Amino acid sequence: MSLGALLNGLLVSVVAALLWKYSKLSEHAALLEEELHMTQQSQELSQARIDYHVALQSLQEHGTRMVCTGKMHTDRICRFDYLCYSSEAEEFVFFHSNSSVMLPNLGSRRFQPALLDLSSVEDHNTQYFNFLELPAAALKFMPKPVFVPDVTLILNRFNPDNLMHVFHDDLLPAFYTMKQYSDLDDEARLVFMEGWGEGPHFDLYRFLSSKQPLLKEQLRNFGKLMCFTKSYVGLSKMTTWYQYGFVQPQGPKANILVSGNEIRQFAKALMDKMNITKVEEAWKDGESFEQEKDKENKDDYIIVFSRSTTRLILNEAELIMALAQEFQMRVVTVSLEEQSFSSIIQVISGAFMLVSMHGAQLITSLFLPRGATVVELFPFAVNPEQYTPYKTLTSLPGMELHYVSWRNTKEENTVTHPHRTWEQGGIAHLEKKEQERILASKVVPRHLCCRNPEWLFRIYQDTLVDIPSFLYVLREAMKTKPNLKKAKMASTVHPGQVREARCQTSVQTPNEAKLSVSWQIPWNLKYLKVREVKYEVWIQEQGENTYMPYILPQQNYTFSDNIKPFTTYLVWVRCIFNKNLLGPFADCKNLVHIASNK
Repeated sequence: MSLGALLNGLLVSVVAALLWKYSKLSEHAALLEEELHMTQQSQELSQARIDYHVALQSLQEHGTRMVCTGKMHTDRICRFDYLCYSSEAEEFVFFHSNSSVMLPNLGSRRFQPALLDLSSVEDHNTQYFNFLELPAAALKFMPKPVFVPDVTLILNRFNPDNLMHVFHDDLLPAFYTMKQYSDLDDEARLVFMEGWGEGPHFDLYRFLSSKQPLLKEQLRNFGKLMCFTKSYVGLSKMTTWYQYGFVQPQGPKANILVSGNEIRQFAKALMDKMNITKVEEAWKDGESFEQEKDKENKDDYIIVFSRSTTRLILNEAELIMALAQEFQMRVVTVSLEEQSFSSIIQVISGAFMLVSMHGAQLITSLFLPRGATVVELFPFAVNPEQYTPYKTLTSLPGMELHYVSWRNTKEENTVTHPHRTWEQGGIAHLEKKEQERILASKVVPRHLCCRNPEWLFRIYQDTLVDIPSFLYVLREAMKTKPNLKKAKMASTVHPGQVREARCQTSVQTPNEAKLSVSWQIPWNLKYLKVREVKYEVWIQEQGENTYMPYILPQQNYTFSDNIKPFTTYLVWVRCIFNKNLLGPFADCKNLVHIASNK
C-alpha cells in the first residue's frame, strides 16, 4: 500500500470520527434544547423549578402510581403520581412499569361504570373519569411530556354559568376536598376538565388557590402530552344537600352529611378572600336576635334581589314600599347584573331579611347572618314544596335562618313568554295540543330534570306580586319565627358512651323473671350544661330480629314485662340530649341469660 493511500485512509477515518462526534454533539444539543424547551413550558405553568431530566427518568422508571379512597366510584377520590394527559386523544394515560401502583386494582370493573365521578353530582354519566393504560416503554415513541410541578386538583365543574351550581356543586366540594389533603393548599392548582369556557363566575374559583385555574382547552397549548407530577382526581360529595332530579324528582339528598357550621366556615373563608368584613352578630349567650337588636338599636335593613331579564317582579317598587312600611326598615335592592359579587355579599352579610324570586341568586343566603329571614317568591303554578334547594339550605342545623315561601295563586298576575327559546320557557315550538295542555294546567306536576317544557314555561314567567297576600304570608311567618340564638357548644355536642353498663337477672317463678339494667353517665356529661338527659335501652331476645325499645329518665331500671325465664337477651344502652343528640350504644357485659337458681 502506498503512503498516499495510507494517509487518505487515515484522513477519512479522522473525518468520519469527527463527523460522528459532531453528529452526537448536535443530537445531544438538540436533546438539551428540547429538554430546555419542555422545562420552560413546565415553568410557564408554575413558579416552581423542575429538573426535567429527573422528572422524565422518574416517569420512565417508576411509571404512574395511584392510591384511592372510597369503596365505590361515587365516593372515590384518587391521588396520582405522574398521571398524564394526551391532548391529541383527550384521554388521561396511566403508564405501567414494574414500580407502578394501582389501588384499587379493579381490572375490568373499572369501567362499570367508571373509576370515579369528576363532579360532586353523584353518578352522572357525563362526569365519569377513567384512563387509558400504556407501558412506560411507549414513552420513547410519544411526544416529549411537559411536566406540571404543581400539586393539582383535577375535577369537573357541573354548570359554571349558574351561581347555585357554582357554589353547591363546585366551590363548597372543592374547598372541603382541599381541606381533606394537606398538600392541596393555597399553592395547589385546579384543573377543570369538563370542557366549558371560563363562564361568568370564574373569579369565584380563583379564590380557592393563588394559582390560575387551567381549563381543558388550555392544556393543548402546553404540549401534546402533559404529566401531572402529583394530582388528586375527584371531589368530595359530603357538602352537597340537594339532588336535581336525574333519577327521581328533585329534592333534598336522602343522606345529608353537611351542617350549617361547615357552610358558614366556608362562607367566612370566602369573605376573607374577598376582603369583606362581616357584620358580626354580637349576641350574648341566652339572648335572642330580637333582644340584641333592640338593645343595640341596630340599623337593620331588608334586601330585595332584582332580576333584569327573566322571572321579573313586575311591581318591584310597590313591593319595596310595602316592605319598608311593614317593617319600618330601609329596603336595599341588589342585582348580579349591575353590581360586583363582593359588594353584594358585603350587603347580604348584615341583612335582616332577603327577598327574591326563586333562582340561583338565592344561594347567596349562605352569607346571611344568623337569625335572618329568607323569603322566596314562586311564580304561578309552581309548587314551593317541590323545589326546595334554598329551604333545605336554611334548615341545615347551624344555619339558623328563618325560611318563608310565597306563591302567586292568581293567573292574571303573571306574564308568560311562549315565543322565547325553549331553554327560557318558550313553548311555541311544541305541537298545538301540548301548548294548550300546558296553558290550561294550574300546577306543574313533579318531573325529572332537565328539559320539562311545562316547568320551564312556568318558572320563567314574570310575576305581579299580590301585596296583600304577600304581607299576610309574611306576617304569619314572622309570628312563628323562632328566637334563633347564637349556638352554644353544649347544644351541638353529642353525649359519649354510657359507662359500666351492667345487667343482673333473677327468676321469680317458672313463668316470671326480672332483668335489672344499670349504668354510669357518659364521661363528657359532667362538663356540659344540658337541661334534659334521657337514656334509650334496647332489649333483644337472642335469635329474634326485633327488639323492645325503652326511653328512661334514670340510670337503672328493672324490667319484668315480656321477660321470660331460661332465655338469653342482648341489651344496649345509650344517652340522649335534647331529643336528637344521640350517643353511641354500650352493651351489657356478656350475654344476659335468665336462668333458674339451682
